[in-house]
Amino acid sequence: MNLAQRLTATTIAVLQPNFTPNYLSQTAWTILRVVAGVVMVHNGIDKLSNIESFAQAYVQVIGLPFPIFFSYVAALTELVGAPLLALGFLTRPAALGLFSTMLVAMYHHVLVAGFSIPYLELSMLYAACFLFFVVNGAGLFSVDTLLAGWLSAASASPVPALGVTTSAASVSQSASQEAAIK
Repeated sequence: MNLAQRLTATTIAVLQPNFTPNYLSQTAWTILRVVAGVVMVHNGIDKLSNIESFAQAYVQVIGLPFPIFFSYVAALTELVGAPLLALGFLTRPAALGLFSTMLVAMYHHVLVAGFSIPYLELSMLYAACFLFFVVNGAGLFSVDTLLAGWLSAASASPVPALGVTTSAASVSQSASQEAAIK
């Protein structure tokens, strides 16, 4: 297996969801993905609206260095990852980034309030949703599934190398040229 085939196989594995073609289940899966992505966007907008305040109130409290930098990382992860999740495009990487931000949020809540469910519940629910998509992918109704299907179909039919033709006419022409040379 050459490098291009390995890269294609890896890309298909990352994009292709773990699913059974049960349309009712896949519809619910899609609704969860879209809702989780859409409602997460406002968190990134809130962070960017006053980044210094967020950095001081949340990032400094947990002891991360460069609080402004990590505040921007969290905000951009939410502003880029959430719409990607909602579309079902690059779902696993987007969900992994969002899951990571929720783990940091849960850590912050534990430091500030201990294991208090009212403080932890929203970030725990988000984290569980994002973990679901990290493990399972986007589902049947997603851009990832379309791309994985397209890549599978494209890799199933071998593409001739540049400058090499495989038509019957060119093969017979090459054979007659070889015969003329001998």
